[in-house]
Amino acid sequence: MQRILIIILSLSAGVALAQLDTGNPLFGLEKLKHFETRRDSSSDPDWRNGNADARPIKPGGSLTLAELSGPGKIVHVWCTIAHPSPYYSRLLTLRIYWDGETNASVQCPIGDFFGIGHGLDRAYTSLPVRVTSDGRGRNCYWPMPFRKSARIIVTNESDQRCDAFYYYVDWQKLPSLPKDSAYFHASYRQEFPCVMGRNYLIADLHGAGHYVGTVQSVVMSSPGWYGEGDDFFFIDGEKEPSLRGTGTEDYFCDGWGFREQSGPFYGTPLWEGYDTGDRGSAYRWHIPDPVTFHKSLRVEIEHKGSQTFPDGTFSGFIERDDLMSSVAFWYQTEPHQPFTLVPGAERLPFHEATWLVGHDAVATAKHSDAPLETQAVGGTTDGKQLWFRPSDAHAWVEVAFECPSNQTAALTAKMVHSYDYGTYRVLLDGKPIAQLDLYDPTPTPTADKLGTQTLSAGAHTLRFECAGKNAKSTGYFFGFDALQARIPVYSRPQNLDLRTLQKPRSSG
Repeated sequence: MQRILIIILSLSAGVALAQLDTGNPLFGLEKLKHFETRRDSSSDPDWRNGNADARPIKPGGSLTLAELSGPGKIVHVWCTIAHPSPYYSRLLTLRIYWDGETNASVQCPIGDFFGIGHGLDRAYTSLPVRVTSDGRGRNCYWPMPFRKSARIIVTNESDQRCDAFYYYVDWQKLPSLPKDSAYFHASYRQEFPCVMGRNYLIADLHGAGHYVGTVQSVVMSSPGWYGEGDDFFFIDGEKEPSLRGTGTEDYFCDGWGFREQSGPFYGTPLWEGYDTGDRGSAYRWHIPDPVTFHKSLRVEIEHKGSQTFPDGTFSGFIERDDLMSSVAFWYQTEPHQPFTLVPGAERLPFHEATWLVGHDAVATAKHSDAPLETQAVGGTTDGKQLWFRPSDAHAWVEVAFECPSNQTAALTAKMVHSYDYGTYRVLLDGKPIAQLDLYDPTPTPTADKLGTQTLSAGAHTLRFECAGKNAKSTGYFFGFDALQARIPVYSRPQNLDLRTLQKPRSSG
């Protein structure tokens, strides 16, 4: 009889547990909730009649998004931003403080916190983070409990005014928190370039908690594949990692390289390719598989990949000097170990300069016998372009520009493509560097890569020679907006043999 009673109780408990969690995300939604729903937002204080729902942030200034009294839990944060800098999301810093602490538990560039590095805007969908509006509508759903207080601050570390910061912070005022509620943390770090002879450090945590996610961003310093390196999780001070990986794309749950894609738990929302200067961002959320620790956790990843050496030989597993950055996400008990953050300007892997604006060169440009003039075009510099209208393929136009100092830079020609535009060969100081098909069914400002070039200080010429036209094009016209240079914070000869940079391995 006693055995039957035990079996009945066990079955009843199993049924009760099954009723508590069916796997349906809508399960329990009909039940009454025992919290007060709250929101802090950028809503106009004159909420009846006003529409001034955004807040500006001056250069070097800060905006307090929320100061909350606990116990409570933040359940959703949304923001969208108008800022003149093209890389603003690397220059705006998000900090979150729990329970009056002086060292922020969240300290990240705002773009990286929402899963995209390099200060770029990209849309993607995952379970805890969704970004829409071409990368401008940012949402996160990480649950963030606090016992006494929460304070959220955004600082503008650029030299330009943030014109508009719109936000919601949706949270729940609770009677109490369970004793085992841990605090949410996120920390950014970077190495420009990765330090040779040791693994890239993603996180070095002290305390008790569980690790829930990684965002990794990379800028390629040389052609090839950067991601052959393995991930390692050292739990509670162990000398050999309990968790060992088989490759970077494997850790990010992909395979055989990267391509742009996104999903609930992993994705690569940004992937430009395998050439010098190409950029990527990948995320991995450890939601079904959090990594628990009781004393400490150290997360590392190798920065190894491939290179075809100058002598023609090849290695698929050699340490590389790419530019890498990351955000670690975790929950833990307080206090946490303080972490540092490099200033905003130092987070950009390159600086951009405009060396020539097309409409400024109309008066001095040399060209074949065809009309050359300024034309108004939306989406170009100052809304104008240099417009060249030849009637045949024997056309050319040449413009001069100044390089301010000896530079190795990735050059981009900001062109206009259209239905009656030709195909043009590009020459830098007489050397062919690219060929551009300027056809597009509709007029479209387009950034065309001209490759990484080494230039001396002083005067240079950029020449465009017509090489025919796309079969779909109705003409040979040409539109030039600007010449931009992307100057990396780290550079070395493009054909450098990585074997010359190798160093003995160290552990930290």
